[in-house]
Amino acid sequence: MAQTTQRESVARVRESSHARVVIIGGGINGIAAFRDLAMQGIDVLLVERADFASGASSASSHMIHGGIRYLENGEFRLVKESVQERNDLLRTAPHYVRPLRTTIPIYSTFSGILSAPLRFLTHGQGKPRERGALLIKTGLVLYDTFSRDGGTVPRHHFVGHEKSLRQLPKLDPRVKYTATYYDASAHDPERLALDVLHDGRRAGGVALNYVEAVGLSSDGVELLDHESGERFTVGTDIVVNASGPWTDITNEALGTPTAFMGGTKGSHIVLDHPELLEATAGREIFFEHSDGRIVLIYPLKGRVLVGTTDINADPREPAVCTEEEIDYFFDLIGHVFPAIEVDRSQIVYRFSGIRPLPHHDDTAPGFVSRDYRIEHRHDAGTPPVLSLVGGKWTTFRALGESLADRVLEELGAPRRCSTKGVRIGGGNGFPRTPRRRRQWLNETVGDTPRGHVLLERYGTRAAHVGEFLAEGDDAPLLGDTLSTREVLWMIDHEDARHIGDIIFRRTDLAFTGHTDAATLRAVAEAMAVALDWDADRVDEEIGLVVDQLCRYHGVTVDEVTAASSQ
Repeated sequence: MAQTTQRESVARVRESSHARVVIIGGGINGIAAFRDLAMQGIDVLLVERADFASGASSASSHMIHGGIRYLENGEFRLVKESVQERNDLLRTAPHYVRPLRTTIPIYSTFSGILSAPLRFLTHGQGKPRERGALLIKTGLVLYDTFSRDGGTVPRHHFVGHEKSLRQLPKLDPRVKYTATYYDASAHDPERLALDVLHDGRRAGGVALNYVEAVGLSSDGVELLDHESGERFTVGTDIVVNASGPWTDITNEALGTPTAFMGGTKGSHIVLDHPELLEATAGREIFFEHSDGRIVLIYPLKGRVLVGTTDINADPREPAVCTEEEIDYFFDLIGHVFPAIEVDRSQIVYRFSGIRPLPHHDDTAPGFVSRDYRIEHRHDAGTPPVLSLVGGKWTTFRALGESLADRVLEELGAPRRCSTKGVRIGGGNGFPRTPRRRRQWLNETVGDTPRGHVLLERYGTRAAHVGEFLAEGDDAPLLGDTLSTREVLWMIDHEDARHIGDIIFRRTDLAFTGHTDAATLRAVAEAMAVALDWDADRVDEEIGLVVDQLCRYHGVTVDEVTAASSQ
């Protein structure tokens, strides 16, 4: 049975009391550096104050993209790297990363030709001007040039007014053209992060969630275990601060104040809207809204994801999707699909996060660089601290490699191998065609609805999960979606400690709007068996996640009290 007062992994770290490298921050970039360093044979410890991939990494647009709009910022290096990394992820993580057909509605031919260079020179200040077909065509030609990589994704193409409306009948009839190109989607980004973490652990690294770095001295990094309330110190040769938007806050806690960060808030809503879902025809609609902001309407998991905003934000305050932002999203839907009505009752989930962007003074948020850099600081008597500034989901592997290279340089250690092209977790041997999929399922977990859920959730690691499920008593918890023993797997093998860890990150229950009182209680009671919770602790855990859903995601859970009394 799992322990609540002292997890075995924490106990081992306390006993050893040293790690050559300590990484602070369990978002995708910290996890990528963790995996890379572990693969080089480095003794590396990663600590995350909450759950893995629960901060900025959990608030993405679910896209793995080259960043076509960064061309307008002149960030050609970043676009090239992003496209190359996108293509690499399509090969190494096919269980979570898949080609995404993307269509841009265009309302004019020549707009923006003169204003685009001016926007670049003025960092996006001034009145926004529409981007016309010629400007978008120029960008897509350049984008295709960066994308050349053995035909990983098709080239872009343009169609005119009539064909555009035949393909997308609900599109605004004023549209003159549509341009279609391919990027990629990350269907379950938090699970992809867990898979990268799993690879790092298999290579020998140690990762702890709910453990916070609260100080730095000559003895090492002082850590606080939020599960037990106990503090302990781990000696180290070098500290990597990969805490994203909270980098300056972490450095302040370490006694090395900085002012590197200037993040912006990005919000999204998720709609249960069959008409809008059908109107997208299975493709992302990616376009410029009337304020010049690039936004998206994106079909995903039977829902429609709409986003995003770009508003200066304070990382000390929780990021929340506001009513004003929802009005903005409804307006942008009407901009592209004017005949489709939307209302708040169709929102099943909303979320918001702060991008880990650098301090940017008066530069418009949309023009702040999405590139990354590494800052070095070494105060006498304490280990050196490398702080990561910037970064985005798509480039996590390359960023992790760059960060690892700096660490290896500091340590005087050689690089043994590259992570480029290395399959990630359940992407190993992932069946890409329906026939191979059926064959793989028949040979492992069974070609059943439950088997399909496991393959979708874990990739080919589903085979190990299936073996675990067969080793003990298992019962359906939420139909084919989840079982009692799979909850135990998530606790024992994926460090789930709270209900929210399962509904927000290890499954898509929250994202798809399946978080009623009965679901929360079923998950809580299954966790209670493994974690030895009493009835009061179960109610407390349910209350915490209900508060999270309401406060940060606009979800009201009814009949919690009634469910508790059953």
